[in-house]
Amino acid sequence: MRMSAGVEWAVHCCVVLSQAEHPVPSSRLASLHGVSKTYLAKHLQALARAGIARPTEGRDGGYVLMRPPEQISVLDVVQAIDGPEPAFRCTEIRQQGELAAPPEQCRKICGVAKVMADAERAWRTSLSATSIADLAGSFDTSGMRRVLRS
Repeated sequence: MRMSAGVEWAVHCCVVLSQAEHPVPSSRLASLHGVSKTYLAKHLQALARAGIARPTEGRDGGYVLMRPPEQISVLDVVQAIDGPEPAFRCTEIRQQGELAAPPEQCRKICGVAKVMADAERAWRTSLSATSIADLAGSFDTSGMRRVLRS
């Protein structure tokens, strides 16, 4: 399983936003994490399209979470950035090539597809059971809140 770097960036940004009392500009989020401002902006827009964060306008504009952090799962963020498609897509390779099995022998799910689907289900279950608030609780956020106030 490989996720894009944008997933890590977006999850960290959501944790920061969960601790912020005011909107946080995208340039500030990029600076806090030492990442590309333009690349991060693309991911913040994906979070906005998914209804996780929203941009605010004006002199004090920036991003805020649209829901309480307890109601945003890590899976929500992963899907906003990398999409909802499963990591593994069965192409029924067992019906192709020199070792092709006839369709009547392929009525049951392939063992490879089954183990991959089971792993996908476990992965999604774990990510959906962990909220942004849970993650924030695992960090020492006192320094984060102090930096956000300045």
